Amino acid sequence: MTMMNSIPCMIMRGGTSRGPVLRMRDLPDSQEAQAEILLNLMGSGHALQIDGIGGGDPLTSKVAIVEHSSHPEADVDYLFAQVDVLNRRVDFNPNCGNMLSAVGPYALETGLVEPQEGTTVVRVRNLNTQRLIECHVPTPGRQVSYEGSTSISGVPGSAAGIQLSFLDIMGSKTGSLLPTGKACDSIEGVDVTCLDAATPIIMLDAADLGLRGDESPAELDANSVLLERLESIRLKAGLCMGLGDVRNSVLPKPVLVSTACDRASTLSTRYFVPHRCHKAIAVTGAIAVASAVSVPGTIAHRIAVESGRMSAGECLAHVRLEHPSGFIDLDVEHRQGNASDIARVSLIRTARKIMSGTIFYTASTPPGETMPALQAS
Repeated sequence: MTMMNSIPCMIMRGGTSRGPVLRMRDLPDSQEAQAEILLNLMGSGHALQIDGIGGGDPLTSKVAIVEHSSHPEADVDYLFAQVDVLNRRVDFNPNCGNMLSAVGPYALETGLVEPQEGTTVVRVRNLNTQRLIECHVPTPGRQVSYEGSTSISGVPGSAAGIQLSFLDIMGSKTGSLLPTGKACDSIEGVDVTCLDAATPIIMLDAADLGLRGDESPAELDANSVLLERLESIRLKAGLCMGLGDVRNSVLPKPVLVSTACDRASTLSTRYFVPHRCHKAIAVTGAIAVASAVSVPGTIAHRIAVESGRMSAGECLAHVRLEHPSGFIDLDVEHRQGNASDIARVSLIRTARKIMSGTIFYTASTPPGETMPALQAS
């Protein structure tokens, strides 16, 4: 028998992503049971997610789960879930920095954190990576402000800027900035950089795959030969990085890098999620690329030096990355000028509250469907 259930929900745009934000206390303890609820409320298993609130795209099929934190240095915990659009599968493995930009405002809106005058710093522990992030949320008059003059590529209009500072980002899932022990490896005859900073990525030079690097996401998504090759390399890289069999995980993410078109930019990027090209770039992916820029031997470092964007021994404190929707700016703080010792990476995002209320979902799995093997953090 199919039954309708409901839980409190706030739908928010966070950066270039959108999805429901839920309280952990309103969900069952079992991650498998949580996944079933998320699949049903998002409408997964259909290209349009027509029977749920998902938007038929990986960027709009995301969920943030927030609760009070027991960590002495955090105010709230944040668990991110990437809900597959076509398949009934939920990945609790990655973090999402775009949805993270909605976590601070949500914590303030729901009373999890008390707003301060002017700006409120919400300290967040990401449960996917067990890392800490500081979210600086504008709160004039002790109220969350969404209106402002900050524009970010990939989002129309402007809004209030929210500064995100990611702390202790190295080795988020593998325990090492360079999990293979090298800045450059060869997989299937292609040079790659396997790097883990905020999220594990595999970086490739677009030219090595016969690409210009400025192709649109639609062009890249239509290139089945490219997608098959990237997936083959990704699976091998997952093993090399100690992540095991990653066929059912979105990590590691492939990133194609190339010389930036604009002289003010450091690199051009095309980021995959992992089987479709992101229409912008994920915050965590941008952090990983920005971290790689100053590390000698990485693909990012080589291209940045060869294109004259930096000198060989330089530690870039500011990195601008081009992506299909524009660019993203990041500030990288290195400890004592050591390129491989990153203290924090900061950037500005925006968020918006779209609706607040009750969301309904069915408590059963659709006929003929089975629950997926879950990727847990």
